[in-house]
Amino acid sequence: MGANGVMTELVFRAHERREPALEIRVNFGVFAGRNATQAEIDDLARAIHEEVESFAIVAEERHEFDGEVEASLRQVVIEIPTDAPGREERVLEMAERWAKSAIHSRSDLGELGPEL
Repeated sequence: MGANGVMTELVFRAHERREPALEIRVNFGVFAGRNATQAEIDDLARAIHEEVESFAIVAEERHEFDGEVEASLRQVVIEIPTDAPGREERVLEMAERWAKSAIHSRSDLGELGPEL
């Protein structure tokens, strides 16, 4: 740690953390052909905040390697530390509405977007 508790290491081992009670994955890149923009993620956060007080959104570009196979995917992951009755269905619906809206708003950039 550097001055004022600011992390100054370029590379570090992550500490173990508890799994979220609810994790929703949006396969954004498969349908949009691109990453979600910061503005789109902000829109998703505003929608989810109506349902949940505390949550995290991770926009990831993941590369997996296994022998002769390489895979790349772009997802948006919603992590919610606590669950409640009916919450999963409501957040799934919010995430799907958000994804469809974001993809359609820039469908000229998406490979599969018009088919949603």
